[in-house]
Amino acid sequence: MLAHGDFLDTAITDLANRLDQVVTPFQEVIDRVITIPGVPRRTSVMLRVECGADMTVFPTAAHQASWAGICPGNNDSGGKGRPRHTRHCQIALRTALTEATHVAWTKGTYVAAHHAQIRGRRGPAKAIGATRHDILLAYWHVVHDGVDYRGLGPDWATGA
Repeated sequence: MLAHGDFLDTAITDLANRLDQVVTPFQEVIDRVITIPGVPRRTSVMLRVECGADMTVFPTAAHQASWAGICPGNNDSGGKGRPRHTRHCQIALRTALTEATHVAWTKGTYVAAHHAQIRGRRGPAKAIGATRHDILLAYWHVVHDGVDYRGLGPDWATGA
């Protein structure tokens, strides 16, 4: 059993080294994406793999969020709202964004303030979905515009 554990550790190390070699051409984009709160290197690589680095295929950030299935649902009929759900999407992308969401709750950031506001009104599940959406929109802007992330700040809702 110990030999198998050592084998798995070696395999993980080899895979991590191979991954580092493969993403070397995209290191500049990955370094910019890491500036988004809650997005570590691994999640940055996952976003690059799942969404790509060419944002010209998506005219706006909302188009990318819709393509990824990380946008709020809309199910109104005759002025009456029905339960809304997000679309099904790539499991790996949703998982990576959810992990980033749990890390992004650091105080003093726009993402944390927005998450807290939605969690207070709608509950934790809706807040996680909205934070996933915020991170994906930030990814589009960072990659499309070629700039580092600049948050709105924790007091964005007060207008101060």
